[in-house]
Amino acid sequence: MPEYEALKARFEGMNAQVVGISVDSTFSNKAWADSLGGITYPLLCDFWPHGEVARRYGVLIEDKGIAERAMFVIDRQGKIAYIDVHEITEQPDPELVFDVLRKLD
Repeated sequence: MPEYEALKARFEGMNAQVVGISVDSTFSNKAWADSLGGITYPLLCDFWPHGEVARRYGVLIEDKGIAERAMFVIDRQGKIAYIDVHEITEQPDPELVFDVLRKLD
């Protein structure tokens, strides 16, 4: 998401790493990133086995083979500290994530 690219330095200042994960292929991820002018945070491919990461996090829509738009904040111990699942057309408010990150420190 381009907004998170623009906020990359702010995330880094909070010792946080933004990572995008998609059930689309590596080629689709690259085309998407290129269409936005490039993304410098890691984009991971959850294509094979198709959607396994999304399935484990409970956001794979099995019958459609797609994942819900979801955001997870994982703390330093590897535990989920925050989950936001919303409509694919919605852009999550990054300030909510920054609030969670502040509470983790």
